[in-house]
Amino acid sequence: MNLTIRRPDDWHLHLRDGEMLRAVLPYSANHFGRGLIMPNLVPPVVTAEDARSYRERILNALPKGADFVPRMTLYLTEKTDPADVVRAHQEGLITAVKLYPAGATTNSDSGVRDFDKVRPVLEAMAEKGVPLCVHGEVTDPEIDIFDREAVFIDRVLEPLRDRTPGLRVVMEHVTTRNGVDYVRANAGSGADIAATITTHHLIINRNHILAGGIRPHYYCLPVAKREEHRLALRQAAVSGDARFFLGTDSAPHPDAAKLSPCGCAGCFTAPNTLSILAQVFEEEGALDRLEAFTSLNGAAFYGVEPNPARITLTRRDTPAIHPEHIGFDTARVTVFDPGFPLFWHVE
Repeated sequence: MNLTIRRPDDWHLHLRDGEMLRAVLPYSANHFGRGLIMPNLVPPVVTAEDARSYRERILNALPKGADFVPRMTLYLTEKTDPADVVRAHQEGLITAVKLYPAGATTNSDSGVRDFDKVRPVLEAMAEKGVPLCVHGEVTDPEIDIFDREAVFIDRVLEPLRDRTPGLRVVMEHVTTRNGVDYVRANAGSGADIAATITTHHLIINRNHILAGGIRPHYYCLPVAKREEHRLALRQAAVSGDARFFLGTDSAPHPDAAKLSPCGCAGCFTAPNTLSILAQVFEEEGALDRLEAFTSLNGAAFYGVEPNPARITLTRRDTPAIHPEHIGFDTARVTVFDPGFPLFWHVE
């Protein structure tokens, strides 16, 4: 069985920097035409000049002949200059701005604590059509980690959108039925809100992380939730609804950091994402909608044309072979293991 689709885009991608960047970038460049690059480096990418420099490092690290376009983001801080954001977007240097509530995830300490301090930036973004990508979790220690996305919608996202009409928002790596329902309930707002869904959240629930022993390589933020939420994500992904599209949140960490007493959050899914997704969509009887999820919906939201190139996936009787680990220098990164053989091969 063969399936030919437009070359996909990854609308949420961590490439890191330095040796890690050079090690992981080829796996995204192999399959994806574009990647929306997350800015949570150390130090973070907070200005147009930061983004320009990081983009140059990515382009220099691309394998020879690779056809991959990094689309940059800026890290929103309470000192972000609205004029710098607007100018960078108008020049085509950045595609979006990323909101991290302070302390929500990896390298988010520079994120937002007081939302009143970023209101001028958000208002300028709404006026000029600059999308805001949101890590949708509150960081209140009194809120259970499994409830932080739902509480964020009520406490932060809904008030933020009410106060900033016209702001275009992407709920990144949505993980709950609450998030899916919120996006659907706001259909009347046109293209003002959408959500990315990761590969790994279609596969794992919280039992995969905790039942029968702790599995650090399944630990991510937002953390995987109950099975009912995973099923809601699968239904949204395969529905064909243009408000949902792929953002892998592929997030590599060296094994030493993942397996430490305070392990890092993130799943490295770039090498096998398309094989996994084809299998998920086949299981759901929705292979005809895979292209929309991976290649069309995100491009439409961000106002760009779909990639002109195509890729072919072939279902074979023998499993596809993906690396279990990748190495660089003295470090090693473990590739996400879906827990079942993958029969879809990317040609």
